[in-house]
Amino acid sequence: MTTPDAPALPLRPELADEVPYGAPQLDVPVRLNVNENPYPPSEAVVATIAEHVAQAARGLNRYPDRDFDALRDDLASYLAVESGARLDRSQVWAANGSNEVMLHLLQAFGGPGRTAVSFAPTYSMYPEYARDTHTRWVTGRRAEDFTIDTAAAVALIEAERPSVVLLASPNNPTGTALDTRTVEAVLEAATRVPAVVVVDEAYAEFRREGTPSALALLDRYPLLAVTRTMSKAFAAAGLRLGYLAASSELVDALRVVRLPYHLSAVTQATARAALAHRGSLLAQVADLRAGRDELVAWLRAQRVDGRPLRVADTDANFALFGTFDDRHAVWQGLLDRGVLVRETGPAGWLRVSVGTPAENQAFKDALTDVIGEK
Repeated sequence: MTTPDAPALPLRPELADEVPYGAPQLDVPVRLNVNENPYPPSEAVVATIAEHVAQAARGLNRYPDRDFDALRDDLASYLAVESGARLDRSQVWAANGSNEVMLHLLQAFGGPGRTAVSFAPTYSMYPEYARDTHTRWVTGRRAEDFTIDTAAAVALIEAERPSVVLLASPNNPTGTALDTRTVEAVLEAATRVPAVVVVDEAYAEFRREGTPSALALLDRYPLLAVTRTMSKAFAAAGLRLGYLAASSELVDALRVVRLPYHLSAVTQATARAALAHRGSLLAQVADLRAGRDELVAWLRAQRVDGRPLRVADTDANFALFGTFDDRHAVWQGLLDRGVLVRETGPAGWLRVSVGTPAENQAFKDALTDVIGEK
């Protein structure tokens, strides 16, 4: 007997040639490719998490708090300390990573017949959020130094009349922080459309002294949403907890599109336990900033084919460096020496996350070898 051919999957046509998002997950000694915090939680943090999760486990027969009020209170309290933002729980939202927060935003404010605007190069997931919500995707270009030209950004918003504008500050993959005047100009233009402006501050805790947060603008701009994550500064990438601050009206719109009980009781308990240790966890951020600045200075002192390496100014926990005629060969050379970085950004560039001092040194040694072979 012959088996009849299986019927074709009725996949949406625009997904037919797509592949799942994801950086390589390779078992190598030094992994500096996904901007993780290299320091695991301390035993004190682990003990508090275990205690909170055990308490949550005793009630797992019940659905979790659908609106996670206690966690939103804790997040508001943290932002008051970190950035001086005075918020109540109605102005805070959270989900399973900032990815889901972004998806909620595009579900609520994007959609068929609507447009989202951003400025490339930027986070590679943004167009996927747009695709998955049937939102038209438009990008303007960043300048040679990866900043955003304010006049060009305003002109693009006026021409495209988007419903959502996505700004990353610090930007991924470049590390570039936005000038407050640029953010304000974009917000003014968006108010006239109107459009929601999302400032993605996933790496905000790593910004250099004097670099402001867009949280300071919330009182003046009701169409502003500022997103954050616990994956980076809190060394909690495995937790999957992202959040935003915005007006209570904007947050209420997100409550309409969220799935019921989208944050598990275990996630809520773990996040609250980590926030209780914010002092010790964030103390590591200063060390990572110093390691970043030292790494950037070292990279800028290296030469390839007689030319100094270029390194983008960065307020994040990573550095974009280049340019290479064959960046893949450099990436492979590093990997062959046990160091994994990210092949991302404009042609010729690579991105390296800041690791421990030992990991940073291993990267330097490996890159020195690779460059020496050229």
